Amino acid sequence: MRIDPVSLRLFVAVMEEGTIAAAAEREHLAPAAVSRRLSELESAVGTALFQRSNKGVQATAAAHALLGLARGVLHGLSDITEQMAGFGAGLRGHVRLSANISAITQFLPEDLRTFLGRAPQVQVHLQERISTQVARAVADSTADIGILNAGDYGQALQQIPYRTDELVVVVPRGHALSRRRPLRFTEVLAHDIVGLHQGSALNDLLHRGAAETGLPLKLRMQVTSYDALCLMVDAGLGIGVLPRGSARLYLPALKIRAVDLAEPWSLRRLVLAVRSLEALSPAARMLVEHLRAVEDVAAG
Repeated sequence: MRIDPVSLRLFVAVMEEGTIAAAAEREHLAPAAVSRRLSELESAVGTALFQRSNKGVQATAAAHALLGLARGVLHGLSDITEQMAGFGAGLRGHVRLSANISAITQFLPEDLRTFLGRAPQVQVHLQERISTQVARAVADSTADIGILNAGDYGQALQQIPYRTDELVVVVPRGHALSRRRPLRFTEVLAHDIVGLHQGSALNDLLHRGAAETGLPLKLRMQVTSYDALCLMVDAGLGIGVLPRGSARLYLPALKIRAVDLAEPWSLRRLVLAVRSLEALSPAARMLVEHLRAVEDVAAG
């Protein structure tokens, strides 16, 4: 028995939705039809993908192994359709881009504007994630290209230089640190800090920096965005650390100042992550080359 794309699509839907009923509703099919397709797929691959009970279905280890493969196959088939359809009218396609907040707030708006000006028939689907999730999305084939902080994420990914960002300390105007340039992190640690949410690269970086000094990190609150961080600092609820380019967006509207941070780790490298350059669609390769060229210009 052959494995067909419809069965793979329904399998992925069940894995993502968690139940056959929810997957059936998403795909506009009867639950019995979805269940039958899953049984046929299990026969085709020769192993059980779900454990069934009166409480529903539970994915097996084989199902989790198949999920990434199925997504890759479905995406490849979608690429074939789109690329063949686009030959008559120039390059077409869509690119799934996953990026962290630093890249999105500092660099991507202008970089994507210039790219789409050159390739207006390419659709770029952008999703914000933290760096660890970006790496996982690329490895699992749910994103074609990732932009994240350079590092080892336990995934076999190609990392290509993109940009460098610089961390600064954001303080209220008139704060004791507002006229100190540059600051050491030990000075920052003497004050209450407004940080980003747990799991973010910047949150981890602050914890590591504090551990190196042997001083406690006095996180007064944690937020999920740079604008929320700057608003809390503006309200006098603490000081924060964020990329210079991101802070620049909020300085004119708020009563805050950005102060240089004199630590080796205040300079961070952002990279492009892909599973394989050779395996990318023409549209995705075109975007990678554009972003690489932008990096070369910025570095020059």
